[in-house]
Amino acid sequence: MGADLFSAYPDLLGDEAESVLGWSLQDLCLNGPEDRLTRTEHAQPALYALSYALWLSLRRAMSTGPAGAAGHSLGEYTALAASEVIDFTSGLSLVANRGRAMAAAADIAPSGMAALLGADVDTAVTVVAARQEIGGKLQIANINAPGQIVVAGGIEDIEWLSAAGKDLGVRRSIPLKVAGAFHSSFMQPAADELRRVVAEVKFVDGDFPVWSNVTAAPHSAGEIEDLLVKQMTSPVRFTDTLIAMAGAGITMFVHVGPGDVTAGLVRRTLPEVEVVTVSDLDDIPPAVEALGTMGSAEETE
Repeated sequence: MGADLFSAYPDLLGDEAESVLGWSLQDLCLNGPEDRLTRTEHAQPALYALSYALWLSLRRAMSTGPAGAAGHSLGEYTALAASEVIDFTSGLSLVANRGRAMAAAADIAPSGMAALLGADVDTAVTVVAARQEIGGKLQIANINAPGQIVVAGGIEDIEWLSAAGKDLGVRRSIPLKVAGAFHSSFMQPAADELRRVVAEVKFVDGDFPVWSNVTAAPHSAGEIEDLLVKQMTSPVRFTDTLIAMAGAGITMFVHVGPGDVTAGLVRRTLPEVEVVTVSDLDDIPPAVEALGTMGSAEETE
């Protein structure tokens, strides 16, 4: 993952990243093993760092900056760094601590997440309420796009969902390959740890607005610290965020980072907008050409 970026940014992703992390980002991303790279405490700083490096290359090729930014969960940190609300090193340290805290919280109790395909928010609320009425801990974790809601809970809650979901209006539930019940009350120990860590980070006014996962509105001065902590146990309101950004006049969205997941979520939520994916350096020239035809651009993670 990210071989082209490690060649383009040997200092940023090499010695500078290793001095923060205490381990070689380059070695892990290029050589694995995969099961170590995909652990929460390693995957989060890796995705943050590579997405940020990709953003730097895109920004240098753009004639103007974006109208705003948003990210899904971890991507919110990259968006904040892209706007220079936090510097790269502070963001990497914060993300590394976040990943370790989330991994530790996930180890406390067996838990997981599942995607509810074909379900709207009302259906998800009904499913969650039905489970909680019988003592379960199922909670809405991600509102990703129309027809895609993610819930989180204990292992027994996820197993119950597989059996009971169809009777409650869920076309299909798919357990996700994640370490724990992220964006739910299961992450409260991680939120407590993050509050201690985030208090040491300096946040400044950004170059462009960054929408919050918690409020689906742009961050304002003085509230970022609290909202990043709340993000740990609150649903990611990505659908609401995209709709709000479109309402602010944004007509083109650019996914910046490995993969293309958020690009797909934008297409499902806002079929009328233009969507561009930048997942490696080769994607930048066509993206810049597309951006040159539009009046505003948006970066999402």
